[in-house]
Parts: sequence; structure tokens; C-alpha cells
Amino acid sequence: MNSESLDPGTDPIPLSALQHWAYCPRQCALIHVEQVFAENIFTQRGQALHKRVDDPGCEVRDGLRVERALPLFNDALGLSGKADVVEFLPDGTPYPVEYKHGSRHKRADIAACDDIQLAAQALCLEAMFGKPVAEGALYYASSRRRRIVAVDADLRAKTESTVSEVRQLLAAGILPPPLNDEHCRACSLHDLCQPEAVSASPERSAMLKTLFEPDN
Repeated sequence: MNSESLDPGTDPIPLSALQHWAYCPRQCALIHVEQVFAENIFTQRGQALHKRVDDPGCEVRDGLRVERALPLFNDALGLSGKADVVEFLPDGTPYPVEYKHGSRHKRADIAACDDIQLAAQALCLEAMFGKPVAEGALYYASSRRRRIVAVDADLRAKTESTVSEVRQLLAAGILPPPLNDEHCRACSLHDLCQPEAVSASPERSAMLKTLFEPDN
């Protein structure tokens, strides 16, 4: 994807939307199309964690320049957002570190969502600083450990594909069907999404559609 493929008037995609899409397309649409959101214990934990890194600042730690809440963009891909932490190696190469609540021992599908978000940050940093970003890290607060993520060709392809899919979703403005699986259990939007009702049997779905229709 190149910069000429984007309409100059197209709004940039928030980096967080890529993680939301990778987790659940319906969740992504509810947040970024319907503009609705709700809190639960998991989102509150995430917000508490990010308060530590949401204030912009710079420091030198262990010989590395460390930037917090660094604004990010990639005009060619049409992305914008910010990085929790970016460590700059001695040669100036940026190294993104994304903070997450919970343990680094997550289900593979959940970890893959985090990887896409981190890779998108790496693509932004490459565009901004002109240096290849081959690696980054996800820091998980519960285990207080990092999980190193190689930003390889496969992950880059998945990330750019996700960008295209999110852009199509935002352009269409259509709410995808729910997954109605284990992803829904921890989702703060469960009550707004109503996955069980929307994914009901055809007979029940037809009944729900006519429930509030006036009698002829």
C-alpha cells in the first residue's frame, strides 16, 4: 500500500482500531463506527496501567533515550496514534514497548492481536525516523515481564491486511455479526453487543425483528 492509494481527505485509522478488529470485528465497529464504549474490570485495569505512561516525557535509562506517549503516524498507511514507550537504541533505532495488563502467557489468538498493534507502531516509527524496526516488546503488568515480538514479513503482511480491512469497515459503516464465543466473555461491550440474541436461531431472530412492530 502506498500513499497515493489513499484519499488525502481520509481520516487516519487509530492504532487501537487494529487491535480491536483483530480481537473482534464487531467490537471494532461498535467502538469506531457506532462510537460506543463501556467499562469493565479489564478495561479499568488497562487504564490504570496506562496512567503510568500516558504523560509525555523523555528520560535516559540504562544508556537509552526513552520517550513516553510518543505521537505516531504513517501517512502511507493512514495510521495515527501514540506509543506507550519507545526506547531509542544507541544508533537511533526506535524500539516500541506496548504496555498490557495481565500475564504474558495469553491465548495465542489474543497475543496475535497485541502483536498486530505493536507491529503497526513499528511501521509508524519506520516512516517517522527512516530506520528499520525489526523488533519490539509487549510488557505485561501482572507478570512484569516482556514478550519480544519480531516484526517480520509475515507480521507486517498481517498488519497491512488488517489496516485494509479496518478501512473497509469504516467506509461501509456496517456492524458485523458477533463472534458469540469465548472472546465475548471478557468484552466490556457484551451488554451493548448482545451476542447471544443477535446469534440466535433464525426463528428467534425473526421474532426479535418484529417484536416492536405495530400490529396491522
